[in-house]
Amino acid sequence: MLIIGLTGGIASGKSTVAKMLVEKGAYLLDADQLAREAVEPGRPAWQEIVGWLGESVLLPDRNVDRAKLGSIVFNDRRKLEKLNKIVHPWVGSRFMERSREIEAKDPRAVVVYDIPLLIEAGMQKMVDLVLLVYVPRETQLKRLQERDRISRAEAEARLRAQKPLEEKKKRADVIIDNSGTIAETARQVEHFWAGLGEKQGFT
Repeated sequence: MLIIGLTGGIASGKSTVAKMLVEKGAYLLDADQLAREAVEPGRPAWQEIVGWLGESVLLPDRNVDRAKLGSIVFNDRRKLEKLNKIVHPWVGSRFMERSREIEAKDPRAVVVYDIPLLIEAGMQKMVDLVLLVYVPRETQLKRLQERDRISRAEAEARLRAQKPLEEKKKRADVIIDNSGTIAETARQVEHFWAGLGEKQGFT
């Protein structure tokens, strides 16, 4: 089994690349989805968050109001770090558990860990290689503003909560430049996937 750590930044196009890899035959484990499971009502992480921030961060159905929680932590690095310390251990254990399940049924699987904060969380040791989806900062800002319909100031605040993509490039094994067209990105993914088949014998 080969584990790819797929990372990037908000609005960099990571989900697009993840979908392309799945179409090639990879198994996808999504950190955001696992994080949502981690904070379901009654789970330990949910209890910690409510104990820390109070029930004002809950919706009427008792689920965490992710938009409100995001507005709190994106503007305060210490709070973001605390939230990550609450959620990351559970997410990490679920990655390992599901990876074992996949390997048991498909020992030659290529598994993609879609982890936005892979580098920030120091989770590189969990993967065999780090694949970064990169766009220039200005492109990232523009796409984030358009996608979430937010102001430039709000977009910049969200970017400040993450390590800059220029810094992440130094820690990546492979870089997909997603600043061009979808077709250009697809060609890079095709080249990467073909390389896995040639060098690793996984495909």
